[in-house]
Amino acid sequence: MSIFSEAFSYISDPANWQGSTGIGARILEHIWYSLIAVVASAVIAVPVGLLIGHLRRGEVLVVGLVNALRSLPTLGILVFLVLLIGLGLVPPIIALVLLGIPPLLAGTYAGIANVDPDVVDAARAMGMTETQVLFRVEIPNALPLMLGGLRNTTLQVIATATVAAYVNLGGLGRYIFDGLALYKYDRVLVGAILVAVLALIVDGLLALAVYASVPGTGRLRRAPFRD
Repeated sequence: MSIFSEAFSYISDPANWQGSTGIGARILEHIWYSLIAVVASAVIAVPVGLLIGHLRRGEVLVVGLVNALRSLPTLGILVFLVLLIGLGLVPPIIALVLLGIPPLLAGTYAGIANVDPDVVDAARAMGMTETQVLFRVEIPNALPLMLGGLRNTTLQVIATATVAAYVNLGGLGRYIFDGLALYKYDRVLVGAILVAVLALIVDGLLALAVYASVPGTGRLRRAPFRD
């Protein structure tokens, strides 16, 4: 029996989905780690991108920061943080946040900065405050690019969250690291398949969100912003 048939047999067996170490629990753990990292990345990257994009200043800072963070090796950062902080959830989350910031920051900044200047000037001429310009004009028009950055961040984090298993945490990476340690390569394949399927499902949902957010199409109903 090939490792592919063994992997699919393992996934299709209902018994392997039960319990605290079953596939269902590992998927939930993986989603939880990814969600924490994406939310933390958004809390850091989105306000910075909005500010720099709105003010049209600091572009060099954005480019330099994005390129610097993208060049960092996630596994190397994880090992360094484990040696510095110790085992636990914090090191992998920090490593994943550093991975997730660049796409979100670049997407948010690019979306705001590329809003038609004539539209922004017209909004200011109508008497809108800078806050109203940002939330009523710039963000709605920048939403597709911002969601595109979120989509890239989420996929990268989901794909890389397997490193949590490297520091004895759970998630789908558990199958990969345990399989390698025990020379059970069908288990490695199980982890790879489940991560790929999870990433594809999330990517499809975010692709629909990007599609719905295109301004002027009426696909996304937005409530008016209130000061």
